Amino acid sequence: MKTDQQAQSQYAQMVNQASPGSPMWKNCLLAFLSGGVICIIGEGLSQFYLGRGFSKEEAALLVSVTLIFLSAVLTALGLYGKLGKYCGAGTEVPITGFANSVVSPAIEYKSSGLVLGMAAKMFVIAGPVIVYGTLTSMAVGIVYVFMGR
Repeated sequence: MKTDQQAQSQYAQMVNQASPGSPMWKNCLLAFLSGGVICIIGEGLSQFYLGRGFSKEEAALLVSVTLIFLSAVLTALGLYGKLGKYCGAGTEVPITGFANSVVSPAIEYKSSGLVLGMAAKMFVIAGPVIVYGTLTSMAVGIVYVFMGR
């Protein structure tokens, strides 16, 4: 009879044989480049909006809205997931990745209806981020108030 340690060792061997190695340097390079391209697109949008006479604050807002819209559309068309599989973590630049994490479950559960499907599942992934982000910003605001700023 095998001991637990022997069984675990045999299982680990089977997992190593079945799991292909990950090309770490290639993945890092693709993540760096794809994240950089998203940031370049954001900077290009910023310059575009500034060139149209918007203030710096208005341009920043418009860049955020545009990036969210583009990532939501790409997610809805099924392209963001394909891009993410190829580029990896680079597509998770905070604003585009967040939009993707909100839209993906909504699309997946749309067949369950608008309320119990899309609306209920839309924030399954993004909900905790929103909650903790809100709580953290409130905590920082309270600290600033008590520090006299």
